[in-house]
Amino acid sequence: MAPAFPVPGDPVLYDPDVPGRPAGDRRSRLLSRSPAVGGVREVLRAHLVDHAYPLHAHDTWTVLLIDDGVVRYDLDRRTHDAPTPLVTLLPPHVPHNGAPTTPNGLRKRVLYLEESLLGRDLVGPAVDRPGLPDPLLRSRLHRLHLALARPGEELEAETRLAFVVERLRTRWLRPSADGSAPGPRTPVGPADRLRELLHARVREGVTLAEAADLLGVHPTHLVRAFTRRVGMPPHAYLVTLRVDLARRLLLEGCPPAEAAVLAGFHDQPHLTRHFRRVLGVPPGRWLRGTG
Repeated sequence: MAPAFPVPGDPVLYDPDVPGRPAGDRRSRLLSRSPAVGGVREVLRAHLVDHAYPLHAHDTWTVLLIDDGVVRYDLDRRTHDAPTPLVTLLPPHVPHNGAPTTPNGLRKRVLYLEESLLGRDLVGPAVDRPGLPDPLLRSRLHRLHLALARPGEELEAETRLAFVVERLRTRWLRPSADGSAPGPRTPVGPADRLRELLHARVREGVTLAEAADLLGVHPTHLVRAFTRRVGMPPHAYLVTLRVDLARRLLLEGCPPAEAAVLAGFHDQPHLTRHFRRVLGVPPGRWLRGTG
């Protein structure tokens, strides 16, 4: 049977200065990069101490490994714990938060996978069961992280990613008994249409009056419907989309001031304020891996 935890002798991928931080240093550290492997948007490794993620959403699938500690998070108004043995799969477009529950924080590794790799139709099953007790899947993800960290090993990483996706699809995101893929969890309404509009207009945004007119819904009813459906108000959801877009631009080498404007923020300080609130560190330190 495949091991549930990283194999002894294999490196666990963290910023090397994290284990030797001075006593009493309560700063979080994150290191993120964009690998040259199709389907993988971002690889993140982090040591979180005091930071609690607010509600936010991604346009990617989030695959989380906890190497030390426990994180507690809310997804679709249900609370979950992510201890070390589990693989946690968070679907795109569904807000979630997260905070360490152990005194020394937590160490985690995260893959952000393009939505198309698994597909929007599989969001429902992932929401219903985000914590996956699967030693084989965890082992495959560990090997994938190792391959992604080695320059020149893109073919190995692509191969390992293919087996991760296969395991998720065949073991945890199965189609229904009649062979069809799971459909939307509830009928599409004004909240879902507003979400699609926000995704289509991340940079330029949309006024509440314009959105209500386009969707044929009273403004306050639209806000209430969206908040009930998504779990956060439209303006907060749009901010998380903009932070996500800024992360992508920064990883592509875009300067922070330019990334701020391209992602829809007023200026770099506006981006920095929201970036720090969501991720716990400002954009520059996030890129450098120091907190």
